[in-house]
Amino acid sequence: MSTYNKSSSGAHKEHRRFSMEDIGSSQEIPAQLLKKDTLTEHHIVSVDAIGEIPTKSSEKDKYLVTFDVDDAKNPLNWSRARRWYLTMFGGLLVLNASLVASGIAQAWIDEYHLSEEVFTLTISLFVAGYCVGPLLWGPLSEQFGRRPVFIGSFFVYMIFQLAMAVSQNIASILVFRFLGGTFAAAPLTNSGALISDIWDAKTRGKAMAIFTLAPFVGPSLAPAISGFMYVSGVSWRWVFWLLTIFAGVCWILIVLTLPETYGPIILVQKADKKRKETGDDNYYAPMEVTKKTIGQQVENVLARPFRMLIQEPMLLAGTMYMSFVYGCLYLLFEAYPVVFTEGHKMNAGISGLMYLPLMIGGTVAVILYVLIFNPRYEKETARCAPNAVPPEFRMEIVVIAGPIYAASFFWFAWTSFPSVSFWAPMMAGGGMGFGISWIFVSLFNYIIDTYLMSAASALAACTVIRSLFGAGFPLFANQMYGRLGPEWASTLLGFLALAMVPIPFVFIKFGATLRGKSKNVVANGPSVQQAQRI
Repeated sequence: MSTYNKSSSGAHKEHRRFSMEDIGSSQEIPAQLLKKDTLTEHHIVSVDAIGEIPTKSSEKDKYLVTFDVDDAKNPLNWSRARRWYLTMFGGLLVLNASLVASGIAQAWIDEYHLSEEVFTLTISLFVAGYCVGPLLWGPLSEQFGRRPVFIGSFFVYMIFQLAMAVSQNIASILVFRFLGGTFAAAPLTNSGALISDIWDAKTRGKAMAIFTLAPFVGPSLAPAISGFMYVSGVSWRWVFWLLTIFAGVCWILIVLTLPETYGPIILVQKADKKRKETGDDNYYAPMEVTKKTIGQQVENVLARPFRMLIQEPMLLAGTMYMSFVYGCLYLLFEAYPVVFTEGHKMNAGISGLMYLPLMIGGTVAVILYVLIFNPRYEKETARCAPNAVPPEFRMEIVVIAGPIYAASFFWFAWTSFPSVSFWAPMMAGGGMGFGISWIFVSLFNYIIDTYLMSAASALAACTVIRSLFGAGFPLFANQMYGRLGPEWASTLLGFLALAMVPIPFVFIKFGATLRGKSKNVVANGPSVQQAQRI
C-alpha cells in the first residue's frame, strides 16, 4: 500500500492531470499514478477522477484518507504474533479446503456400483470447482474485502460438506462435490493474498514458505485418514461428517478472529468513519475515487484475471509450471493405488500412508528455506535498499527444485516394480514433495512481488489454470498407467518435468525486461540493471 505524503518539501504547489484511460478499471490507485518525491523518498498519490486533483500541499489533500505513520489500522503495523496467527490460520483454511476424501473409493464403488472412472470424477469435479471459484473470490476480495468473502464462502463450503454426508445417490454426490470445490477455492485464492496484505517483502518469503505447505498437506493426509476410516468399518459418511465439523470450527474462527486485511478497503472504512465523526463528506479514500458501472464491475471481476494472464508472459509461464506440478500431485491419487494397492497388495489405510513422504519432503523444504534462503533474501533486501529486491531473486531455489522434482519421477518410475521394496517408490515421494514445495513457494512469491496490489487477481488466474490441470490429470491417469505401465507412465511425466526446468533461468535472464513492459506491475520496481546483478 502506498503511503501518502502530506508534508510539503517547499512552498510550491504542484498539479498533475491524468485522463480516465490512466485510471482504467482498477480498484486501487494505479501504479502509473504513483510518483516519487525525490526530496523525501516517499511516494505521493496523484489521482484524477474528477478532472484535476492537486498533489502534496493543495487544500484538497487534507481530505484524502491514508495510513498515518505507525497507524494501528495498517496491517503491516500489526504485532508479529497477530500476523503469524493469521498466516497459520490462512494455512489451516487451505488445509481444510484441500482435504480430498480419496480413501473411500471402494465404499462408493460397492454401494453405488461405480466404475473406477466415475469415482475419479468425484475427485476431479471437486478440483474443477477450484477453477470456477477464483474467478469470483479473488477479484471480489479486492472490491469488497477479504473478510466478507472468507465468511460467506466458507459457510457455504461447510453446508456442502454436510450435504455430502447425507447424500443418497451418486448424482447428488457429483453435484455437491463440484459446488463444494467452488466455495473451497476461496481460501486457496485469498489466503495467499492475505499474506501479501500483512507482510512486507522482506518477511513475506518466510510466511509464504510455511503457507504453501498447506495445499500439499491436505492431499497427503486425506488418503490415510479416509482409508483407515474405511478399513475400520466406519461408514464413508463419517468422513464427511468429520470434514463438516472441521469446516464449522474454522468458520467460527473466521468470524471471531479474522479481521479485514486489504489496505484499500481498510482505508474506505477509515474514511467512512471520518465522515461520520466530522460530518464532513469531503473525506475520501483512494479506492473511492473511481466509480464504476455495473458492467465495469462485472468485467473487472470475471475478466481481469484472464486479461492479466494473457498480457503477462511471466504470469503465464509461472502458472503453467505450477499447473503441471499441481496436476501431477492429483494424478498420484490414481498412480499410487496402481503401484501400492495393486502391485504391493496394500489395503486402503496402509496405501494412504504412502502419501506421507510428500508432506515430509515438503516440510524439510520449508525448514531449509526458512533457515537458509530467507536469511539470504533479508541480506539482499538490505543490500538493495532503498530499492526493492528484484523478484527474479526468488528464482534461485526453483533452479534447484526443478531438477529434483524431475529426478523424483524417474526414481518413482523404475522402483515401482512389485519385486522392489515398497520403501523405494514411497521415498521418491519425499523428493516430489521437496520439489513441489520449493517450486510453489518461489513462484508464489514471484507473482506477489511482481504484481503486489493485483496479487489476488494474478493468483486467481493461476489457481484457475492449475485447478484445470488438477481436475484433468486424474481422468487420464488410469488409462495412461494401464497402457504404458507404471514405469513408462512415470518416466513420461519425468521428461515433461525436465522440459520445465529452463523456466526459472528464462525468468532470471529476461524477467526485468518483461516487467518493464508490463501494464500490471507496480511502479518503481527494480530496474533491469538491478536484476542483472542477481
